[in-house]
Amino acid sequence: MSRLVMKFGGTSVANVDRIKNVARHVKREVEAGYQVAVVVSAMSGKTNELVAWCKEAAPFHDQAEYDAVVASGEQVTAGLLAVVLNSMGLKARSWQGWQVPILTDDAHSVARIADIPSTNLDAAFAAGEVAVIAGFQGIHQATNRITTLGRGGSDTSAVAIAAAIHAERCDIYTDVDGVYTTDPRIVPKARRLDKVGFEEMLEMASLGSKVLQVRSVELSMVHGVRTYVRSSFDDPGNPQTGTLICDEEEIVEKQVVTGIAFSKDEAQVSIRAVADKPGVAAAIFGPLAEANINVDMIVQNVSSDGATTDITFTCPGADLERAQRVLMDARHTVGFKALETASDVVKVSCIGVGMRSHAGVAAKAFQALAEKGINIRAITTSEIKFSVLIDAAYTELAARTLHSLYGLDKVG
Repeated sequence: MSRLVMKFGGTSVANVDRIKNVARHVKREVEAGYQVAVVVSAMSGKTNELVAWCKEAAPFHDQAEYDAVVASGEQVTAGLLAVVLNSMGLKARSWQGWQVPILTDDAHSVARIADIPSTNLDAAFAAGEVAVIAGFQGIHQATNRITTLGRGGSDTSAVAIAAAIHAERCDIYTDVDGVYTTDPRIVPKARRLDKVGFEEMLEMASLGSKVLQVRSVELSMVHGVRTYVRSSFDDPGNPQTGTLICDEEEIVEKQVVTGIAFSKDEAQVSIRAVADKPGVAAAIFGPLAEANINVDMIVQNVSSDGATTDITFTCPGADLERAQRVLMDARHTVGFKALETASDVVKVSCIGVGMRSHAGVAAKAFQALAEKGINIRAITTSEIKFSVLIDAAYTELAARTLHSLYGLDKVG
């Protein structure tokens, strides 16, 4: 029999009524002949509540105990869904991460999956059971401690399990019916995409699209797991197909630009009058890396006098204060004159595999933004995307301008 992994996010299991709706989706797939593993998140808002309790108990808490606390939300959901499925006449049992087992490293709160032996789940399927698995969590075998995979980690759990049990596909159910060309709340003409390539989805997820967690897309691409993004709020008896995340070769009609993403959690840091000599960049970005602060866009002005230059970069807005402290601590080594920051910025990105074979894609965007009076603070590019940093006040105007520029209003 073919195997299927179904993952349901927090809004999909927010209360018992919604869990009963999820159970109807599961029953449909079981009756279609699949051996089903269901991965669930905590009920909406529960993880935030658990995190807040940890902070209230002790601002600087032990991360291993933090994982023991926050992993409990998924355990509740898995148990409740198994209860409902059994009441519907299906044979089901709940699984915690350590029971599967989902083996991880020991990086508590941001653990990475090392292996998922399929023996236990194989036995459950052979017995005719639906496996209801608590997402987001695993176990570090050497210490025998619960670990968690970071926020959004249930997506990663689901894709990893799909790869481990050789599932036909992995269906990620959420509160939207697929992946859109951009955020429809910002651009009303945004359209749902039927298919998105792994590489494109990886860029979109990393650049601000909140539909899938980045690591889950990475796993999908590495293991070739065909993944659907679907809505749990569809009628279980007549669901929509959603958006398929798949290999680029499966997509016949390729757009030059597939989607527009934007990230509001951005901050700009400018270091003025830095000595223009070898080793200065290392002195700046080395300490930031050691502090686990991710740096994205980097711009260095050309030095006119050969003595000093300016360096500008972006980092997550949540890390701005830490980045300032790190740089001020390194000031005697770097020797800069001033440190300037801005948090009222947004990164807008255009993604599409068609950029590989089309010239002037970014130039068109720069011209269109200029005509709208939108100033570009920084630019970064890769083979299938480019990003611009602009003032946050122009987010909607920029997104709508670029969406129309590349014909995405007419997609679908």
